[in-house]
Amino acid sequence: MFRKLRVIRRTIAAALRTSRPVAYATLNGDIGAQLADGRLIRTGDILDRLGAGDLPDGQKSWYGRHVAKAYRAMHLGEDAQRVWVQHRTTGRWIRVFAYAPTDPALYAGLRSYKGTRHLVAVELAEVA
Repeated sequence: MFRKLRVIRRTIAAALRTSRPVAYATLNGDIGAQLADGRLIRTGDILDRLGAGDLPDGQKSWYGRHVAKAYRAMHLGEDAQRVWVQHRTTGRWIRVFAYAPTDPALYAGLRSYKGTRHLVAVELAEVA
């Protein structure tokens, strides 16, 4: 009994000494590894690939909301995978959705949000 309590106390003490990046990487688990490998992407990643990385944060977040809405419509109301990431400007840890790179919701969000609608023509020109 005492041995079990000692292990629990040591585990808690070790958890309190870990850094934030290690703690959030642990929370992400395999999803974080898929995000690092490129098997999952964030909405900001697709904007960077299309050359729209310079959009203001407000427009990027609205694009993300449109993508999330399209994803829910395509998947019977379910949300995409969530992952902890560090915000690029503030450094705070936030939870964002992660999608497959070929998910149609990413492109439906481009078309439905007026701030990114101009990127659809760029995307189609690159495919052709």
